[in-house]
Amino acid sequence: MDGANTGSAGEERLAETALRVAQVAVDDPRPAETLARQLGAGPFAMVCLFASPEADFQALTRDARQVFPGTDVLACTTAGELGRHGYESGQIMAIGFPAALFTAITCAIDDLDRLDERALIDALIRQRMQLNRDAADKAYEFAFLMVDGLSLCEERLAAALASGLGPMPLFGGSSGDGTAFRGTWLSRNGAVRRNAALLAMVRSHCPVRVFSLDNLVPTDVRMVVTRASPDRRVVHEINAEPAAQEYARLLGKDPNHLGSFTFAAHPVVVRVGDSHHVRAIQQVSENSDLVFFSAINEGMVLTLASHQDIAQHLEAGLGALAGSGAAAPEHILGCDCLLRRIDAEQVQKGREISDILQRHRVVGFSTYGEQMGGLHVNQTFTGVAIYPPPRR
Repeated sequence: MDGANTGSAGEERLAETALRVAQVAVDDPRPAETLARQLGAGPFAMVCLFASPEADFQALTRDARQVFPGTDVLACTTAGELGRHGYESGQIMAIGFPAALFTAITCAIDDLDRLDERALIDALIRQRMQLNRDAADKAYEFAFLMVDGLSLCEERLAAALASGLGPMPLFGGSSGDGTAFRGTWLSRNGAVRRNAALLAMVRSHCPVRVFSLDNLVPTDVRMVVTRASPDRRVVHEINAEPAAQEYARLLGKDPNHLGSFTFAAHPVVVRVGDSHHVRAIQQVSENSDLVFFSAINEGMVLTLASHQDIAQHLEAGLGALAGSGAAAPEHILGCDCLLRRIDAEQVQKGREISDILQRHRVVGFSTYGEQMGGLHVNQTFTGVAIYPPPRR
């Protein structure tokens, strides 16, 4: 783990919304400076950047360290952005956490393929105790994770983080590369990383609620993974037949025409306890294997899922965050799976979804997967709702 820093300030309360949000196109000649001007004067406990893969990520994160001196700046590349018009592309989002309302401890976790869970858990316990001391007057907390979306290590990492964070609710997203799946990037304070994760532990005067939504319903169509390479998330055979051909047969599709639209429209889920979680398919390999976004094992029973209306379900889910008579969130920091975006656009719901995201003041990014507590999941919308601070 790269060292942890705190971001806090005096307790003078600012007359502002909970978060500061800025947005700029990737072709802006000085995006970091433009974002800093839009966010306004600090101090900030933390700044998060979500950058289109079209951006010059190294220059952006290097310059951000200069324009936000003394502030931890966490950044990742995306599979799309969630901004002022809902679904966005070719943009850079900046979210500032004002130090009058938030205190944050952040760290980088490197070499995910050689993760030392015990050392990570011990470090998190120490940092959580430090955060409790630094922000003893702040009653609300959450943890936010950004992780390399091509690392193949999210499950192991999420489980370890959940153990180290204890009751602190965790959510996050896997960084993206559009739909290219070639390479994703992360950065903490200008140091660019791969095969890594960034974690922020946050306490706040603002009430918060971590949540996860999906619009999928399991059907009666089941299949068994009979041959797989779990370390690569590759399924070779389903029901003792070549994986892509058998999946296509169950759908009544031509196996030569499988692609992102098919996978988004016809997801598979696996039962975990009393719940079902998506095991999303990323692509078909040259050998007609199925490559997944999340962990897969031989003997696993997969179930085809059907969709509820994605726009109606999202509206209901975000609307419920206000509760009965409660104030609506001032902002929602969200991680939305790329496959949800593909599905929404395929069924002509993209504009409607964008309107919903805009109306509920959602900011964030489209992901290669999401984390919720100790689980790595797919095809969900996961986030934290941040409410106005109580009057004191």
